[in-house]
Amino acid sequence: MIKIENLYKSYGKLQVLNNVSVALDVGKVVSIIGPNGAGKTTMSKCILGMVLPDSGDILMNGDSVLNKHAYRSQIGYMPQIGRYPENMKVRQVIEMIRDIRLDVKEVDEELIGLYGLQEMYNKRMGALSGGNKQKVSAALAFLFNPKVLILDEPTAGLDPISAEILKCKILKEKKNGKLIMITSHIMSEIEEVADEVLCLMDGKVKFHETITGLKQQTNEERLSRAIAKIMNEED
Repeated sequence: MIKIENLYKSYGKLQVLNNVSVALDVGKVVSIIGPNGAGKTTMSKCILGMVLPDSGDILMNGDSVLNKHAYRSQIGYMPQIGRYPENMKVRQVIEMIRDIRLDVKEVDEELIGLYGLQEMYNKRMGALSGGNKQKVSAALAFLFNPKVLILDEPTAGLDPISAEILKCKILKEKKNGKLIMITSHIMSEIEEVADEVLCLMDGKVKFHETITGLKQQTNEERLSRAIAKIMNEED
């Protein structure tokens, strides 16, 4: 579905992505991990077209997406911190996004219902708690039934029940054959929903393995211990 080939990106003297190559398939949840500054966000933004790489290529279904725009309609994006016009009401934000995507006839409003966003429709975005803003961001990411979802720390700020609703939604959409990329630092959460772990370190791919493979390779039952063991061994 998405193939990244020899991707490089630097900001001045800082090399953020250093020859990153990886293939991500449909019907999978891939967790992207790594320390702060490892290149996780930059890689995601390159896929989204928000950042142009210095060199390399990104292919979706075999076609390069660089300097193109139409492919973005196939991607749903949930930022770690959603920033919205504070004076707009929840209803207005959702309607605005729907107006931008009038070409989409069938929308997925399941999270709007599960999160009870209708009851918040007349609240201004600036008055919402961080958790409720996250609910709006999640609903918008899934709204247009995209083939690819990029979720950045999706459960940050969500209460346990709301986080569970989102995790169930992620697993449901995986079964529908979507590629879901999740950036998260919560190993237990990754273990619940992900199939594969892509680890970036200093802008390079440290490893890209299935969770099952990581556990077998390290003889560990917990993902956090398996990853820690691999890091310690390679260091």
